[in-house]
Amino acid sequence: MKNASHAGKRRGRAGCALLLFAAVLGAPAMAMAQQQDGLIQLINAFREAPGACAGAATKPAGPLSPEPRLAEAALSRDGGQALKEAGLPVAAMEAISVSGPASAAAAMEAIRGRYCAVLAKPEYTLIGVSRKGDTWRVVLARPRFPASSTALEGADRKILDLVNAARAKARTCGVTRYPAARPLAWNEALADAARAHSTDMASNNYFAHAARNGEHAGERAEKAGYRWRRIGENIAAGQDSPGSAVDGWLSSPGHCANLMDPRFTEMGAGHAIDRKSDLLIYWTQVFGTPRRGTAGQ
Repeated sequence: MKNASHAGKRRGRAGCALLLFAAVLGAPAMAMAQQQDGLIQLINAFREAPGACAGAATKPAGPLSPEPRLAEAALSRDGGQALKEAGLPVAAMEAISVSGPASAAAAMEAIRGRYCAVLAKPEYTLIGVSRKGDTWRVVLARPRFPASSTALEGADRKILDLVNAARAKARTCGVTRYPAARPLAWNEALADAARAHSTDMASNNYFAHAARNGEHAGERAEKAGYRWRRIGENIAAGQDSPGSAVDGWLSSPGHCANLMDPRFTEMGAGHAIDRKSDLLIYWTQVFGTPRRGTAGQ
């Protein structure tokens, strides 16, 4: 037994040395991935509040969801063919390339200056970022929407599961570090408010937190019967799955902050599809903290 124990310790020390060596080798790749994720967050922050582009006011657009297959396609000479082979059908895509920036922030400045109109296009919902040396490539795409919507059955509740899985881990939203947060409980009144807003956006072909009648999230929640102390809302459009919608919110600083806010205790979500609308599918999630004595409505 002593010999076995001693041998185990020796293997453990060797394993530590090997892991340390691997960590050193992997450090540049990890730093590269962080830079790429950082650029995605900067682009999503821009889409949330684009301001003026080429001298004209630009409307906010929904967050882009990171798609590794787009990043890989960006490195290929024939990106379209690479996406087909990777099993990612897209309806439209555009690629942006800039050379020279040494950081994600510098790359964002260069891209925003020349391609702000492309970055702000609401029809794009997926993003892939790759970097080779000092050359950055950004690919924006719109997925080909499935002919049948049966795959989206149970999607609203799935959002709750994905959000709670995200809240279970500490993460950085933009420049703010959030610790892990407690899971949220499903609230049907908040879900009703979310579904109503998604349906209104889909039916009337617009994308905004303010409804066409001027109502905001708090008013919609009150109308659905939710008495709140704190309210928050995330919206997205064009994503073909709940996972893609949540990935987009997590990669957008403002949306991510809502999702990780420990002060929220409940959530509801809803989606709506209208194939005559520009973005086809609209997603809304509403976060709430009820007034004392009204939890679990």
